[in-house]
Parts: sequence; structure tokens; C-alpha cells
Amino acid sequence: MNVQLANVISDVVGETGQKILRAIVAGERDGQVLGAMKNVRIHASVDEIAKSLQGHWRVEHLFALKQALAAFDFIGTQLAECDQEIEAQLKRLEVHEGDPAKGKKRSRPRNAPKFDLRTQLFKMCGVDLTRIDGIDVTTALAVISETGADMSRFPTEGHFASWLGLCPGTKITGGKVMSGKTKRCANRAAQALRLAAAALRTSQSALGAYFRRLCSRMDKPKAVTAAAHKLARLIYTLLTKGQEYHRPGPGLLRAALPPARSPPTGTARPEARHEARPH
Repeated sequence: MNVQLANVISDVVGETGQKILRAIVAGERDGQVLGAMKNVRIHASVDEIAKSLQGHWRVEHLFALKQALAAFDFIGTQLAECDQEIEAQLKRLEVHEGDPAKGKKRSRPRNAPKFDLRTQLFKMCGVDLTRIDGIDVTTALAVISETGADMSRFPTEGHFASWLGLCPGTKITGGKVMSGKTKRCANRAAQALRLAAAALRTSQSALGAYFRRLCSRMDKPKAVTAAAHKLARLIYTLLTKGQEYHRPGPGLLRAALPPARSPPTGTARPEARHEARPH
């Protein structure tokens, strides 16, 4: 059809994009009418949207669009059924009562289930894992789906981190460390924790400051693994001790860090020594 709707609407599967596409399939061709369907949050004007919808309405392309929308609706139906089954399974695993305490408001992930997953996970685990910075409901669900709420199979938090493949390697020969590279393992819980650790880059919290400090002294993949290791230890502690996570701010971590070392008194700067050297 040669329309450029994606140039003015970043998400064509959103409310505005879906209204316009379904109206096109229904037979509407007037760009002004289609542009008037936009949501108030769309920055593009009606004229800009109408200009992007100027194209060739070829029959085969319209048929392909109709088929794509039908496939989109079918997948949406399948996902809704999966959400219902996940909610039913979580309700069977409820062992605690009550609701989680009101925490910091977060944006809802697009791929999160449509039901109240945070409350269901709290009733299953007894603690609110989403209070940990970087851990959202989808990350918590991925970890709990792999490990369960019972951590008794892992004697210590180090055993849990090792099972996840987030511990440094211990390749030692003759008392010399040959490699500290973490082992490779296809663990979905570890993958979810790495994604959560990478999201700490912009977090204004102690964990966010910790991750940025790691990035300043090592390459990013190692920093992500180290931060994911810390998240794993926090999850293990919450699940085994049943205590809520208290979110410290970045100032607390900065206060705990040692101050920067200053050069000894009387030591000249390198450039000053260079300037004083005779030529």
C-alpha cells in the first residue's frame, strides 16, 4: 500500500494504530477521517497522519493486512488464555494471606499478564519481590517459575547463585587462578536477572549506584553479571527469611564507600614534573 503510518506513530499495535488499521480494512480511505482517530497523546497532527496514509490501496495488500490483523487477534486470544491458566495455577499455590504493602508506583510492562500478578506472587512467596529495584512482576515470575518459593534445596545464597551460573569461575592450577569466567548455562531465571540488572543503569537507588560503580571499573557484561548476582542473593534472603526489602537510597551507598584517595603531600603532578624537567 506504500503508506508510512509508522513514521508518525511509533507503535502501530497501540490504540491509535489499531483503530486506523481496522478502519482501513473496513473500507475507510479518507486520511482526515483516519487521522481524527488518533489519541490525544499522539504528537503528530491530523494532517501529518493523513499525509502518511497517502498510498496505493492495492487489493492484495489489503488482503495481507486483513490476514495480519486476524493473526494478531488470534495471538491475543491465546495470550489471554495463557494468563487465565497462569492465574489459576498461582491461586493453587497460595500459602499466605493478605496483600502486599503499597510500594513505589511503576509502569506496567507490556508483556505482563492482565491480572494482578504482584498480589498472586505475594500470596505464594509471602514477600514482595518487586520491592527490589530492577525486579518487576515479569522478572519475579520468571525466577519463581524456575526455582519455586521453597529455597531449602540451596543451603546458602552462594549455592543459589552458583546454580544460576552467576558466580565467578574457580579454575585454579597450582594455587594460581587461571580463569574467573562464569560458566555458561541456559538458565531462564539467570537471563531474567541479567535483564533486570541492566535496567539498574538509570535507577536512582543504592542498587543503581552500585551497578554504575561496577560499570566504571569493568566492562558492562561483567558488571551486569555482578549486579545480577547481587539481585539473586537478595531474592534468596527475602524468600528464606521472610523479611521485606527496605529500599535504601543512593546516598546511603555513597556514604558507605571509602573516600577517594588523594596523592601524598609534596608529590608533584606528572605534568608539573614534566614541565620542571630540563630540555
